[in-house]
Amino acid sequence: MSLNKPPSLAFRTLHPALWLFCFVWVCLASFAAQQETGTPTVTFTCDFPGSEPSHYGVSVSSNGRGSYISDGKLTKDSDPDEPFTMDLTVSEPTVTRIFDLAKSAGYFEGSIDLKKKNIAFTGDKTLTYTDAQRNTSAGYNYSPVPAVQELTTLFQRLSATLEFGRRLEYDYRYQKLALDEELKRMEDAFARGNLLEVPAAAPVLPRIMQDPSVINTVRARAQRLLEHAGGVGK
Repeated sequence: MSLNKPPSLAFRTLHPALWLFCFVWVCLASFAAQQETGTPTVTFTCDFPGSEPSHYGVSVSSNGRGSYISDGKLTKDSDPDEPFTMDLTVSEPTVTRIFDLAKSAGYFEGSIDLKKKNIAFTGDKTLTYTDAQRNTSAGYNYSPVPAVQELTTLFQRLSATLEFGRRLEYDYRYQKLALDEELKRMEDAFARGNLLEVPAAAPVLPRIMQDPSVINTVRARAQRLLEHAGGVGK
């Protein structure tokens, strides 16, 4: 996994539609070479002002390469001008499930949105599929399509895990006393089934577990998370 920053974008001052355009473009940029050779890729974006993060996107290719971008805050008072981006490797079972669901959803051709006024707003979401033959995309707030519902949940869980991972990385570097509370929250989220790809999305966990300068309680929490997620030693 690598951490990187895209060219500076003043996201706070952009119109939401323009923000989302830039957001999708940056998220897809790391997959440009793959798309040119026809590597199938599924991308999910969510624009939900007032939530945390309020804008994020995940791309996963059929070879397991993944990319993430968000405007999530590292601390309560932080207000980043630039998005957070990272690359990761997604496990084969998750990749297979993503592409099976994309196929079941007709590769997002046509409308997938339930267009009813009384449906609660949960964010403007977009699913995109690209390969050598297709480049299809559909937007929605809530979809009645079961495969789209499952994909939405899957990507939301992956985003939640990635956000935990980046906060843990920050805490580990700059405020180790905050690790215990963050790991408590992460354990609770994992117990509720709200996380996905923990070892890949939070690669800092093994370092926390093995660092003698970190208190034993915190190291034990990191170890439990890795054991439950099947990631000890990976």
